[in-house]
Amino acid sequence: MVSVVIAAGGKGARMGADKNKVYLTLLGEEILLHTVKAFENTAEVDEIIVVTGSSDIERCQRLLGVCKKVKAVTEGGATRQQSVYNGILKTGGDIILIHDGARALITGEIITNVINDCVKYGAASAGVRVKDTLKTAENGFITGTVDRENTYQIQTPQAFYADIIKKAHENAAKNGYDFTDDCQAAEKIGVKIKITEGSYENIKITTPEDIVTAERILEKRRYK
Repeated sequence: MVSVVIAAGGKGARMGADKNKVYLTLLGEEILLHTVKAFENTAEVDEIIVVTGSSDIERCQRLLGVCKKVKAVTEGGATRQQSVYNGILKTGGDIILIHDGARALITGEIITNVINDCVKYGAASAGVRVKDTLKTAENGFITGTVDRENTYQIQTPQAFYADIIKKAHENAAKNGYDFTDDCQAAEKIGVKIKITEGSYENIKITTPEDIVTAERILEKRRYK
């Protein structure tokens, strides 16, 4: 059984909005609905848990009422990590996928490939090779160059066997860690994570420019 936890509690500070950015629209449909539909339409997915802010729960339930695989809309915590863990505790799957609600351009193909790699390797995450040269810096001055050949931009979904990701989050909570993604939590307990080929189109919608880019990608897909 495959469960999905969608983290949808972020505010739109960099979007220039004071509300949750996942309720902004792409081609007339909410970002979150685009995201959830991708998992809803993937055969391997059995259930979806959406984590959002307490003030958005009713709105989220109304929006996702058409999605049969959404089993619960639950309240998040003070951080992304706490919110994801709240969602994990609502799941019943043997494999748990964790995905950003603002990554609305995720495809069924990538979802399926991440699940398959998790089954084979124990844990997997979508990711793409970085295109740009990356530098390290101190006080605004370059101190070194990162090896681009071995550097990836990690995306979501990220998939784990349920016992592994629960243990990783329990360890993080016990030790007061605050990670920005679930791979970090799993790495901390020694888990090796397979990188599944993602897509440069699988962007996280964060700024107004991302809305424009996302709509162009969706329009391109419509006419393929």
